[in-house]
Amino acid sequence: MELFKYMEMYDYEQVLFCQDKESGLKAIIAIHDTTLGPALGGTRMWMYNSEEEALEDALRLARGMTYKNAAAGLNLGGGKTVIIGDPRKDKNEAMFRAFGRFIQGLNGRYITAEDVGTTVADMDIIYQETDYVTGISPEFGSSGNPSPATAYGVYRGMKAAAKEAFGSDSLEGKVVAVQGVGNVAYHLCRHLHEEGAKLIVTDINKEAVARAVEEFGAKAVDPNDIYGVECDIFAPCALGGIINDQTIPQLKAKVIAGSANNQLKEPRHGDMIHEMGIVYAPDYVINAGGVINVADELYGYNRERAMKKIEQIYDNIEKVFAIAKRDNIPTYVAADRMAEERIETMRKARSQFLQNGHHILSRRRGR
Repeated sequence: MELFKYMEMYDYEQVLFCQDKESGLKAIIAIHDTTLGPALGGTRMWMYNSEEEALEDALRLARGMTYKNAAAGLNLGGGKTVIIGDPRKDKNEAMFRAFGRFIQGLNGRYITAEDVGTTVADMDIIYQETDYVTGISPEFGSSGNPSPATAYGVYRGMKAAAKEAFGSDSLEGKVVAVQGVGNVAYHLCRHLHEEGAKLIVTDINKEAVARAVEEFGAKAVDPNDIYGVECDIFAPCALGGIINDQTIPQLKAKVIAGSANNQLKEPRHGDMIHEMGIVYAPDYVINAGGVINVADELYGYNRERAMKKIEQIYDNIEKVFAIAKRDNIPTYVAADRMAEERIETMRKARSQFLQNGHHILSRRRGR
């Protein structure tokens, strides 16, 4: 990869390579854009096949966080860290302490959180070296488990999508097919059940399915059958890339709204469901409840304030639909446009502010 060429193409600001020989730390911090504020994005630990693969993942994820944070209405930019290593074998205290010192050296330009392969306990160790970390233990003033917050945001976004598709945001009597019944989806199912929705669920974890059947009266189906069930709303809450050439012809839902990341296998699949008239709530807009929740920690965590902000995912999804209609584009494109327009507006405002400041300073100096 020609790194600087790639950074210039997608307008990245900074890439930091971090190594600590004693602890075995090999980390890459990618900061994509800080127009809206410091870059916030989690730390992923993974056994990459090559250093280039790790770099590509860090860059891709950092750019994704710029869009996610912007679309969520947060005053935060996008960044991400990847640590190369086996999260089951290679972790040690010295590694995360060293990593925390690298974050501290960025002086607030980047704020981290947990991600795939890292835990709250890891964040607690990082916290010993820097304040620029979220998702730490509740004893330190953290928000705790982000799953309920993410689920509530998906629920709110689903209601907005239902309003777009059916003319009402009521989910009472609506049949919702939920793919995956993990931590986030369990709490989502609870919200849906309480409103009177009818649930169809699937998961490779049979215990999770049995729990949903028992507690919410859900109907269980085989994982391969979830795409073709008769339903109003399809909620992908497990794997990414599940809206693809094989699954799209099976879909009977009028709405796709779920917590999974990267739901579209390729951009063209977003075009396909748009042409079919399916209302799609873009994943990184609807599943932003978790990042909104941890971002509140930066102000001294207040659950009521955080949940009020998460409620606004309803409005954010409505804005996406409005842009899609305004520009006659699919909603996945409209979500990007919404984020880009917010960043560009702030960039222009900041540029104007700096120009005015320069003029004032010039007058004071008698120029």
